[in-house]
Amino acid sequence: MSLLDEIREYVEAHIIEFHDKKVKRLDDLKLKDVLKRKNPYLFKAKNMESATDIVKAIMEAYVSSQEETIFGDWLEDLAVFVCNRVYGGVKSTAPGIDLEFEKDGARYLVSIKSGPNWGNKSQIEKLKQDFESAIVRLRGRVKDIRCVNGCCYGRCHNDYGVYVKICGQEFWELISGDPNLYTEIIEPLGYKAQEKTEEYLAKFNAKLNLFVSAFVDEFCFEDGKINWEKLVRFNSGKK
Repeated sequence: MSLLDEIREYVEAHIIEFHDKKVKRLDDLKLKDVLKRKNPYLFKAKNMESATDIVKAIMEAYVSSQEETIFGDWLEDLAVFVCNRVYGGVKSTAPGIDLEFEKDGARYLVSIKSGPNWGNKSQIEKLKQDFESAIVRLRGRVKDIRCVNGCCYGRCHNDYGVYVKICGQEFWELISGDPNLYTEIIEPLGYKAQEKTEEYLAKFNAKLNLFVSAFVDEFCFEDGKINWEKLVRFNSGKK
């Protein structure tokens, strides 16, 4: 069986986990929780006077953020699977390191991220410290240690001394040996995508209807206009 066939089998067996987690996050979502996280001044500045428009905007922003996180985690697991099949790669036990494998006589320590713009300055510094700690742990037992921040998509190749950051094609080629894998994996990822998307949209719209009704009851006047003062007090007032 080819590597791509194995990837297809893996995706068909595991992609449901991504869709199920999306639904679970949506089921757990509470209107007041997301209202507390969003900027009511922005809604007013954009002249959003419809309860439906406001609620849909905050739900879509939440869903987009959750999708990025959930699918990023899922894609990282796929990368570990691919490397395991090709180079015997395994999940690392070292803090902050996701993958370890040997290739051409070198031990690779890889921290996998979904995309290139993944962290702030302190998070990037923490990654550097994690690599340094892992190097100390292996020093004396492994001669050639190479630390990599690998990103599943995007374009980047930067050398930060302790580690290099690579993205997209270069990352997938590193863990698989195949320069074309980064394009070949796109087709299997669409397994049952339309079916699952339709199911999710039905749940999203049902949740939207409930949230709009609750928003009108809580934050609108009797004539249907939004009570901005009450909304801002809920979002930003002292407890």
